[in-house]
Amino acid sequence: MTVEHRRVALVDLLDRLLAGGVVISGDLTLSIADVDLVRVDLKALISSVNANVPSPWGLGEVEGA
Repeated sequence: MTVEHRRVALVDLLDRLLAGGVVISGDLTLSIADVDLVRVDLKALISSVNANVPSPWGLGEVEGA
């Protein structure tokens, strides 16, 4: 089985990712002497918003649509 290698511009890659949506998640823990002081959980959904994909918060019309 062979895999084709194509060059893709960064702008095209970002456009494809934002059209479908990207989920980013991560954990951050700050500790001193093996004692956890602060823990932050991050979960973010990054997606484009346009006339076909409205905002989930329903804040009205998309500018320029």
